[in-house]
Amino acid sequence: MKQKSIGFIGGGRITRIFLQGLSNKNALSANVKVFDPNTETVNSLCTDFPKIEKAETVAGVAAQQLVFIAVHPPVMMETLQAIKETVNTTTVVISLAPKITLEKMAAVLPTQKLVRMIPNATSYINEGYNPVTFAPGYDPEEKKQLLKLLKKLGKTFETEEAKLESYAISSAMLPTYFWFQWQQMEAIARETGLSEEEARKAVSASLKKAWKLYYQSGLQAEEVIDLIPVKPIGENEPEIKNILNSKLLGLFEKIKP
Repeated sequence: MKQKSIGFIGGGRITRIFLQGLSNKNALSANVKVFDPNTETVNSLCTDFPKIEKAETVAGVAAQQLVFIAVHPPVMMETLQAIKETVNTTTVVISLAPKITLEKMAAVLPTQKLVRMIPNATSYINEGYNPVTFAPGYDPEEKKQLLKLLKKLGKTFETEEAKLESYAISSAMLPTYFWFQWQQMEAIARETGLSEEEARKAVSASLKKAWKLYYQSGLQAEEVIDLIPVKPIGENEPEIKNILNSKLLGLFEKIKP
């Protein structure tokens, strides 16, 4: 697609992930502006990505052709109000937040080129799993061109808007439920005699093969689990499952529209 000017409202983690992912593929527009009320946050991005420009106001970003809104749900409506006078009917606005629907966005903004996306942190290495929903009536050719850009970040696929919050819980936040456990397993491996390199390799390789066994062996989940008879933390599984259910289902209730 012909490069469009790009703006990011919010300079936090997800904006950094997008900038890195697009840079990896040499797909970052020559005209990128970022606004964040925290000057240090934006300055850090400008240091790491010298081609981007710091916008002094949110309107400076909203004047771009393709505008990503990377703010938390509690300030989303406030942000939409702040840009509604700058956004025009040709502006493409992509929300990266849960909870605020396309209908609510359309009630404030003059453009109907509205998109919602729930990105995954693995987009940083262009291996994202990113569901996206377009506003009704979105031009098919324009949709195709936008998807071409977004797919630079990894697998990007259309889904029903009602499923976005489920993807937020079960996919976008999924790594945070496990990363600290992998880190701890490396620490235990070192404590029990492996070098740092050996610990990383043992945990990494075992996880990859365990994933393949669980999802590609053709066995039922219970059959896979039964392949290892000794389960050192088996007695704690009910407690762990209860934590996952209570925390994640509780969070889902908070972020769903």
